[in-house]
Amino acid sequence: MNMLNSLAYYIPAVILVLLFLTAAIKVLREYERGVVFTLGRFTAVKGPGLILLVPYVQQMVRMDLRTVVLDVPTQDVISRDNVSVRVSAVIYFRVIDPERATIQVENFMQATSELAQTTLRSVLGKHELDDMLAERDKLNADVQKILDAQTDAWGIKVANVEIKHVDIDESMVRAIARQAEAERERRAKIINAEGEQQAAQKLLEAAQILGQRPEAMQLRYLSTLNVIANERSSTIVFPFPMDLKEFLSGIPRAADRSGDPGRDEHV
Repeated sequence: MNMLNSLAYYIPAVILVLLFLTAAIKVLREYERGVVFTLGRFTAVKGPGLILLVPYVQQMVRMDLRTVVLDVPTQDVISRDNVSVRVSAVIYFRVIDPERATIQVENFMQATSELAQTTLRSVLGKHELDDMLAERDKLNADVQKILDAQTDAWGIKVANVEIKHVDIDESMVRAIARQAEAERERRAKIINAEGEQQAAQKLLEAAQILGQRPEAMQLRYLSTLNVIANERSSTIVFPFPMDLKEFLSGIPRAADRSGDPGRDEHV
Protein backbone atom coordinates (compact mmCIF):
# COMPACT_ATOMS: atom_id res chain seq x y z
CA MET A 1 0.00 0.00 0.00
CA ASN A 2 2.84 2.36 0.81
CA MET A 3 4.39 1.72 -2.63
CA LEU A 4 1.10 2.46 -4.37
CA ASN A 5 0.72 5.63 -2.38
CA SER A 6 4.20 6.76 -3.37
CA LEU A 7 3.55 6.02 -7.05
CA ALA A 8 0.28 7.94 -6.91
CA TYR A 9 2.22 10.81 -5.38
CA TYR A 10 4.80 10.92 -8.23
CA ILE A 11 2.37 10.46 -11.13
CA PRO A 12 1.18 14.11 -11.14
CA ALA A 13 4.79 15.29 -11.03
CA VAL A 14 5.72 13.07 -13.97
CA ILE A 15 2.74 14.34 -15.94
CA LEU A 16 3.74 17.93 -15.21
CA VAL A 17 7.29 17.24 -16.34
CA LEU A 18 6.05 15.65 -19.57
CA LEU A 19 3.75 18.60 -20.25
CA PHE A 20 6.60 21.00 -19.58
CA LEU A 21 8.94 19.21 -21.96
CA THR A 22 6.27 19.00 -24.64
CA ALA A 23 5.72 22.74 -24.46
CA ALA A 24 9.42 23.57 -24.17
CA ILE A 25 10.98 21.33 -26.82
CA LYS A 26 10.35 22.12 -30.48
CA VAL A 27 11.95 20.55 -33.54
CA LEU A 28 12.17 22.54 -36.75
CA ARG A 29 12.89 21.01 -40.15
CA GLU A 30 15.61 22.26 -42.47
CA TYR A 31 13.20 24.47 -44.42
CA GLU A 32 11.50 25.89 -41.31
CA ARG A 33 12.35 28.79 -39.03
CA GLY A 34 10.83 29.78 -35.69
CA VAL A 35 10.02 33.39 -34.86
CA VAL A 36 10.23 33.52 -31.05
CA PHE A 37 8.34 36.06 -28.93
CA THR A 38 9.09 36.55 -25.22
CA LEU A 39 6.17 38.04 -23.33
CA GLY A 40 4.84 39.32 -26.63
CA ARG A 41 8.08 40.97 -27.77
CA PHE A 42 10.18 39.68 -30.67
CA THR A 43 13.26 37.84 -29.41
CA ALA A 44 14.95 35.97 -32.26
CA VAL A 45 14.59 33.75 -35.28
CA LYS A 46 15.70 30.22 -34.45
CA GLY A 47 16.12 26.97 -36.30
CA PRO A 48 16.45 24.54 -37.86
CA GLY A 49 16.90 21.74 -35.34
CA LEU A 50 16.07 21.49 -31.64
CA ILE A 51 14.55 24.61 -30.04
CA LEU A 52 14.00 25.11 -26.30
CA LEU A 53 11.31 27.53 -25.16
CA VAL A 54 10.12 28.69 -21.76
CA PRO A 55 6.49 27.55 -21.59
CA TYR A 56 3.85 30.28 -21.24
CA VAL A 57 6.61 32.90 -21.41
CA GLN A 58 7.82 32.35 -24.95
CA GLN A 59 5.76 31.59 -28.04
CA MET A 60 6.97 30.53 -31.45
CA VAL A 61 5.53 31.06 -34.94
CA ARG A 62 6.64 28.55 -37.56
CA MET A 63 7.62 29.95 -40.94
CA ASP A 64 8.12 27.87 -44.08
CA LEU A 65 10.97 29.06 -46.33
CA ARG A 66 10.16 26.89 -49.35
CA THR A 67 9.01 28.40 -52.65
CA VAL A 68 5.26 28.90 -52.78
CA VAL A 69 3.33 28.53 -56.05
CA LEU A 70 0.39 30.95 -56.01
CA ASP A 71 -2.29 30.65 -58.68
CA VAL A 72 -3.69 34.10 -59.47
CA PRO A 73 -7.44 33.95 -60.23
CA THR A 74 -8.60 34.92 -63.71
CA GLN A 75 -8.76 38.69 -64.08
CA ASP A 76 -10.88 40.77 -66.46
CA VAL A 77 -8.56 43.25 -68.13
CA ILE A 78 -9.27 46.00 -70.67
CA SER A 79 -6.22 46.53 -72.86
CA ARG A 80 -4.91 49.86 -74.05
CA ASP A 81 -6.74 49.46 -77.38
CA ASN A 82 -10.05 48.80 -75.53
CA VAL A 83 -10.17 45.02 -75.95
CA SER A 84 -11.64 42.99 -73.10
CA VAL A 85 -9.57 39.92 -72.20
CA ARG A 86 -9.43 37.41 -69.36
CA VAL A 87 -5.95 36.76 -68.01
CA SER A 88 -4.68 34.20 -65.49
CA ALA A 89 -1.18 33.88 -64.07
CA VAL A 90 0.96 32.00 -61.57
CA ILE A 91 3.48 33.47 -59.12
CA TYR A 92 6.52 31.84 -57.52
CA PHE A 93 7.73 33.45 -54.28
CA ARG A 94 9.27 32.53 -50.94
CA VAL A 95 9.91 34.04 -47.52
CA ILE A 96 13.45 35.37 -47.10
CA ASP A 97 12.93 37.27 -43.83
CA PRO A 98 10.72 35.35 -41.34
CA GLU A 99 10.71 38.27 -38.90
CA ARG A 100 9.17 40.78 -41.31
CA ALA A 101 6.83 38.17 -42.83
CA THR A 102 5.41 37.58 -39.36
CA ILE A 103 5.40 41.10 -37.92
CA GLN A 104 4.89 43.43 -40.87
CA VAL A 105 1.89 41.69 -42.46
CA GLU A 106 -0.98 39.72 -40.95
CA ASN A 107 -1.30 37.09 -43.71
CA PHE A 108 1.46 37.30 -46.28
CA MET A 109 -0.21 34.69 -48.54
CA GLN A 110 -3.44 36.64 -48.89
CA ALA A 111 -1.61 39.96 -49.12
CA THR A 112 0.61 38.69 -51.93
CA SER A 113 -2.36 37.21 -53.78
CA GLU A 114 -4.38 40.43 -53.64
CA LEU A 115 -1.38 42.52 -54.65
CA ALA A 116 -0.68 40.19 -57.59
CA GLN A 117 -4.24 40.56 -58.88
CA THR A 118 -4.20 44.36 -58.82
CA THR A 119 -0.69 44.53 -60.29
CA LEU A 120 -1.63 42.16 -63.11
CA ARG A 121 -4.63 44.28 -64.08
CA SER A 122 -2.62 47.50 -63.84
CA VAL A 123 0.33 46.34 -65.94
CA LEU A 124 -1.65 44.59 -68.67
CA GLY A 125 -4.04 47.53 -68.97
CA LYS A 126 -1.15 49.68 -70.18
CA HIS A 127 -0.41 47.43 -73.16
CA GLU A 128 -2.25 46.62 -76.36
CA LEU A 129 -3.61 43.18 -77.21
CA ASP A 130 -0.79 42.45 -79.65
CA ASP A 131 1.75 43.06 -76.87
CA MET A 132 -0.08 40.65 -74.56
CA LEU A 133 0.06 37.92 -77.19
CA ALA A 134 3.56 38.52 -78.58
CA GLU A 135 5.61 39.99 -75.71
CA ARG A 136 4.64 37.79 -72.81
CA ASP A 137 8.18 37.56 -71.46
CA LYS A 138 8.40 41.35 -71.15
CA LEU A 139 5.05 41.52 -69.36
CA ASN A 140 6.10 38.75 -66.98
CA ALA A 141 9.27 40.67 -66.13
CA ASP A 142 7.35 43.91 -65.55
CA VAL A 143 4.84 42.27 -63.18
CA GLN A 144 7.60 40.40 -61.33
CA LYS A 145 9.63 43.59 -60.86
CA ILE A 146 6.68 45.54 -59.43
CA LEU A 147 5.60 42.72 -57.11
CA ASP A 148 9.14 42.13 -55.86
CA ALA A 149 9.59 45.81 -55.04
CA GLN A 150 6.31 46.04 -53.10
CA THR A 151 6.65 42.75 -51.18
CA ASP A 152 10.23 43.43 -50.12
CA ALA A 153 8.94 45.21 -46.99
CA TRP A 154 7.16 41.97 -46.01
CA GLY A 155 10.26 39.83 -46.35
CA ILE A 156 8.93 38.21 -49.52
CA LYS A 157 10.99 37.52 -52.64
CA VAL A 158 9.01 37.13 -55.88
CA ALA A 159 11.17 34.88 -58.05
CA ASN A 160 9.04 34.55 -61.16
CA VAL A 161 5.68 35.47 -62.71
CA GLU A 162 4.17 33.57 -65.62
CA ILE A 163 1.04 34.58 -67.53
CA LYS A 164 -0.74 31.31 -68.29
CA HIS A 165 -3.76 32.20 -70.43
CA VAL A 166 -5.00 35.23 -72.36
CA ASP A 167 -8.58 34.47 -73.37
CA ILE A 168 -10.30 36.75 -75.87
CA ASP A 169 -13.75 36.84 -77.42
CA GLU A 170 -14.54 34.66 -80.46
CA SER A 171 -15.29 37.68 -82.64
CA MET A 172 -11.91 39.16 -81.76
CA VAL A 173 -10.26 35.85 -82.68
CA ARG A 174 -11.78 36.06 -86.16
CA ALA A 175 -10.66 39.68 -86.49
CA ILE A 176 -7.10 38.73 -85.53
CA ALA A 177 -7.17 35.89 -88.07
CA ARG A 178 -8.24 38.31 -90.82
CA GLN A 179 -5.52 40.73 -89.78
CA ALA A 180 -2.89 38.00 -89.87
CA GLU A 181 -4.07 36.87 -93.33
CA ALA A 182 -3.90 40.43 -94.65
CA GLU A 183 -0.42 40.81 -93.20
CA ARG A 184 0.75 37.62 -94.93
CA GLU A 185 -0.68 38.80 -98.26
CA ARG A 186 1.08 42.15 -97.84
CA ARG A 187 4.39 40.44 -97.20
CA ALA A 188 3.89 38.13 -100.18
CA LYS A 189 3.29 41.09 -102.50
CA ILE A 190 6.31 42.92 -101.17
CA ILE A 191 8.53 39.86 -101.59
CA ASN A 192 7.22 39.32 -105.14
CA ALA A 193 7.88 42.97 -106.04
CA GLU A 194 11.38 42.82 -104.58
CA GLY A 195 12.04 39.65 -106.59
CA GLU A 196 10.91 41.35 -109.81
CA GLN A 197 13.11 44.34 -109.03
CA GLN A 198 16.16 42.20 -108.40
CA ALA A 199 15.51 40.11 -111.52
CA ALA A 200 15.21 43.24 -113.68
CA GLN A 201 18.46 44.59 -112.23
CA LYS A 202 20.29 41.35 -112.97
CA LEU A 203 18.88 41.21 -116.52
CA LEU A 204 20.07 44.77 -117.11
CA GLU A 205 23.55 43.90 -115.89
CA ALA A 206 23.58 40.77 -118.09
CA ALA A 207 22.50 42.76 -121.14
CA GLN A 208 25.26 45.30 -120.55
CA ILE A 209 27.86 42.54 -120.27
CA LEU A 210 26.62 40.70 -123.39
CA GLY A 211 26.41 43.93 -125.36
CA GLN A 212 30.14 44.59 -124.98
CA ARG A 213 31.12 41.68 -127.27
CA PRO A 214 29.02 40.19 -130.10
CA GLU A 215 30.67 36.81 -129.54
CA ALA A 216 29.17 36.63 -126.08
CA MET A 217 25.66 36.87 -127.51
CA GLN A 218 26.43 34.09 -129.98
CA LEU A 219 27.69 31.86 -127.16
CA ARG A 220 24.51 32.59 -125.27
CA TYR A 221 22.48 31.46 -128.29
CA LEU A 222 24.39 28.18 -128.43
CA SER A 223 23.93 27.63 -124.69
CA THR A 224 20.18 28.13 -125.04
CA LEU A 225 20.05 25.63 -127.91
CA ASN A 226 21.91 23.10 -125.78
CA VAL A 227 19.37 23.48 -122.96
CA ILE A 228 16.44 23.00 -125.37
CA ALA A 229 18.03 19.90 -126.93
CA ASN A 230 18.51 18.28 -123.50
CA GLU A 231 14.81 18.58 -122.75
CA ARG A 232 13.91 16.07 -125.54
CA SER A 233 11.80 18.59 -127.36
CA SER A 234 10.79 18.30 -131.03
CA THR A 235 10.92 22.07 -131.43
CA ILE A 236 13.94 23.39 -133.31
CA VAL A 237 14.98 26.97 -132.62
CA PHE A 238 17.43 28.90 -134.76
CA PRO A 239 18.94 32.11 -133.46
CA PHE A 240 18.10 35.09 -135.61
CA PRO A 241 20.55 37.95 -135.16
CA MET A 242 18.95 41.38 -134.77
CA ASP A 243 21.48 43.05 -137.07
CA LEU A 244 20.47 40.64 -139.87
CA LYS A 245 16.86 41.61 -139.35
CA GLU A 246 17.73 45.27 -139.70
CA PHE A 247 19.73 44.51 -142.83
CA LEU A 248 16.87 42.59 -144.48
CA SER A 249 14.29 45.18 -143.55
CA GLY A 250 16.41 47.88 -145.17
CA ILE A 251 16.57 46.19 -148.62
CA PRO A 252 12.98 47.02 -149.78
CA ARG A 253 13.39 50.64 -148.78
CA ALA A 254 16.57 50.92 -150.83
CA ALA A 255 14.83 49.31 -153.85
CA ASP A 256 11.91 51.75 -153.63
CA ARG A 257 14.20 54.72 -153.53
CA SER A 258 16.16 53.49 -156.56
CA GLY A 259 13.04 52.67 -158.69
CA ASP A 260 11.01 55.83 -158.04
CA PRO A 261 13.26 58.81 -157.36
CA GLY A 262 10.41 61.25 -157.90
CA ARG A 263 8.47 59.56 -155.16
CA ASP A 264 11.35 60.07 -152.80
CA GLU A 265 11.45 63.69 -153.67
CA HIS A 266 7.69 63.97 -153.22
CA VAL A 267 7.87 62.31 -149.89
